[in-house]
Amino acid sequence: MSQPPLPLSGVTVVSLEHAIAAPFCTRQLADLGARVIKVERPGQGDFARGYDERVKGLASHFVWTNRSKESLTLDLKQPEALAVLKELLPRAWAWTTHPCARSTRG
Repeated sequence: MSQPPLPLSGVTVVSLEHAIAAPFCTRQLADLGARVIKVERPGQGDFARGYDERVKGLASHFVWTNRSKESLTLDLKQPEALAVLKELLPRAWAWTTHPCARSTRG
């Protein structure tokens, strides 16, 4: 017997997130069927990756809060990367970010 679709199937969420609160929030959305695209900065990405190395070299917390998500690396200081983000946002049902990121990016 096939499973019915999840409540948020077909919904896309774009998230500029790190650490705990936003990743946990968007994990809930992913668990309900949303396609979550986590935008990370180049280099280390989400600093929560380094909390420990228990899951194949990644922090257990990072793996737990970011399951079922897609990851995209963008340097939002570069015009080309900002253009990619601006292409994604109109297609998204929602986007989440850290308040400081909003104030510095406009």
